[in-house]
Amino acid sequence: MFNFFKKKSPKQQLEERYKKLLHESYKLSTVNRKLSDEKAYEAEQVLQQIESLNKQS
Repeated sequence: MFNFFKKKSPKQQLEERYKKLLHESYKLSTVNRKLSDEKAYEAEQVLQQIESLNKQS
């Protein structure tokens, strides 16, 4: 009932950040390709962190 008080796991936080970065990258792709590439690179770094968490567990 009160799930909004429940703290998210580090993996869930990284997944949300990854989705947000990909969305920002997509938005920027029509306006500024350089910034879009930077956001895509950041998203790739977050994805690597997610994969390393998966390997640990």
